[in-house]
Amino acid sequence: MKKESNIAFIDGQNLHLGTTKNNWKVDLGKFRTYLKDKYAVSDAYYHLGFVSDEEQDLYDNLQKMGFIVQFREHSAAMKGKKKGNVDTDIVFEAMRALVDNDHSRKILLVSGDGDYRKLVDYLIAQSRLKKILFPNRRFASSLYRHLSPLYYDALDNSGVKSKIEYVQKPKGLPVGERKQKGKSRHTKKKRSP
Repeated sequence: MKKESNIAFIDGQNLHLGTTKNNWKVDLGKFRTYLKDKYAVSDAYYHLGFVSDEEQDLYDNLQKMGFIVQFREHSAAMKGKKKGNVDTDIVFEAMRALVDNDHSRKILLVSGDGDYRKLVDYLIAQSRLKKILFPNRRFASSLYRHLSPLYYDALDNSGVKSKIEYVQKPKGLPVGERKQKGKSRHTKKKRSP
C-alpha cells in the first residue's frame, strides 16, 4: 500500500493576519511538523504577496523549515503599491497539481478567504480535498458555512493552537537555572509541627 503524500497551499498573508488578529502567532517550524504529521503533507507551498529585502530572514527560515516559498509576481513599478493577492496563484497551482500529480494525493488549503470557495467545492466533488484550515474561525468567510466539519478545521481551536503556537522563551537565565529562579539550591524542607 502506498504511503499517503499530500500537498498544502498556504496563503501566507491570510495565515499571518488571521492569527495575529486573535493575538497569537504561529510557530512556523511547529506548523510544518503539524502539517506533515497530521495531514501527511509532503509538499507545503507558502505563498507570499511580494518580495521585500527586509523580510529575507523570514524567507530563509521558511525554506529551512521545509516550506516551498512562492512569491506573487508584480512589475517593478507596482511593487509596494498593490496588495500581494495570491489567490489566483494558489488556485492555478492547486489545479495544476490535480492535473500533473498522482491522483491519490489530496490538497490541503490554509486560508479563510472566500475567494477559494469554488476551488474547495471542486476539490470536494473530486474527492481531492484533504482539509481547509482556517487561521481564525471568526474571520473565515461566510461562504464556507455550508461545509461539513469533515472538510475543515480552525488553527485557533485549542487542541490545534497548543501544538503550533509560538511561545516566547524567557530571556536572561541559562536553561538549567530557569527552574530554580528564586529558589536556593540548598533549602531544606521545613517540618510541620
